[in-house]
Amino acid sequence: MDNLTIPILVGAAIVDSINPCAFGVLFFLLAYLFKNNNSKKLVLLHGFLYITAVFLTYLLAGLFLLPFLSGLGGTSQVIYIFIGSILVIFGLLEIKDFFFYGKGFSLGILPSASKRIQMMVQHIEGKLSTSFILGIFVALVELPCTGVVYLGVLALVSLSGLDANNFLLLVLYNFLFVLPLIVILILVSKGNDIEKLEEWRKKHRGLMRLAIGTLLIIMGAWMINFVI
Repeated sequence: MDNLTIPILVGAAIVDSINPCAFGVLFFLLAYLFKNNNSKKLVLLHGFLYITAVFLTYLLAGLFLLPFLSGLGGTSQVIYIFIGSILVIFGLLEIKDFFFYGKGFSLGILPSASKRIQMMVQHIEGKLSTSFILGIFVALVELPCTGVVYLGVLALVSLSGLDANNFLLLVLYNFLFVLPLIVILILVSKGNDIEKLEEWRKKHRGLMRLAIGTLLIIMGAWMINFVI
């Protein structure tokens, strides 16, 4: 793998992990469970299963897409320019939300999917499997928030093909992606107020979008420059 790819991958994972979409669903899940008088131990177990499902879904999605990107062969230059251009466009959309949050087209979970998430959370009723299924569903529907960064990383990783080293890098990327969710779960277990954490998310979501948008533009420009 190119030496530039590893720091880009780690940096992308760290920035991508500070994501208002992923935070918001976890806050909603934990708040709902506490509101319905579930024990702290049970709430944390639900949270752990949710995070595990998000991690596994993203990892499996990467393992599925990476061989496809690696096998593009002669068309790879065109594909990387195309992906790089998409990254730049989506990066501009993210930066737009720093200045005009929620106005116009934004990258986020679709309203219909948000309603479905609320319905799933409200029907958990102590069933641990529901939290795991919720994590899978959220990982899929929040792709407009997070999938573009991941696609860019997969395209860069695919330059050297799928091997044991790249597999470990994908594991690292996805661990870093869910790490803030793990931190939130630990903070909640230590007695931190979920409402205050949610207020923090809403206050800083514009900055999160700015960071992700800046990263997308850098990655996109780097990919285009790399293959030209």
